[in-house]
Amino acid sequence: MGRAHQGLTAGAGELSALAELGTVRASWERRIETARDECRSLTGKLRAVAATQTEVNEAVKGSFDGVKVAGAGGGSGAGVGGVR
Repeated sequence: MGRAHQGLTAGAGELSALAELGTVRASWERRIETARDECRSLTGKLRAVAATQTEVNEAVKGSFDGVKVAGAGGGSGAGVGGVR
């Protein structure tokens, strides 16, 4: 934002709208920095959730490894729900 506002108020004289622009800009810069800080604080937490979810997925997948499905065994028999 700094580059976009550079030189904007030069020669503005008594224009109050341009004087207020600096205040608005500062407000938005604070908001953006707050959002950045929040995103940075979530990085580790989101990575931890992804790792935990991966472990859970693998555990669930592993729990099905021993399940025998009737009629399964290759060939061209009926599939899920009796559909070929």
